[in-house]
Amino acid sequence: MEPDEPRRERRLHPREIVLKEATIVAGPDYPAIGCSIRNQHERGAELRVPADAFVPERFLLHVPDDAATYQTVVRWRRKERLGVQFYGVPQSAKTAAD
Repeated sequence: MEPDEPRRERRLHPREIVLKEATIVAGPDYPAIGCSIRNQHERGAELRVPADAFVPERFLLHVPDDAATYQTVVRWRRKERLGVQFYGVPQSAKTAAD
């Protein structure tokens, strides 16, 4: 690639830039962690988390704006940013609360 050429998108799924609030729920042994979603697509998202937060490899991501809770796995980490992949079927907010 030449220096003046724009970078080619190599992602399989186009990202949508968003700003949504979300909560990381990792289970009874971990406190819930507030975070924001910076971009999102059907299979994953980029999250911004507090710099001092311990985020396990797998967790539930509750997103009120989507009325859904996603099962997630961390794919990459860079300081306070995380790239996560969604797997399984998202739970609706009503199902997750039951």
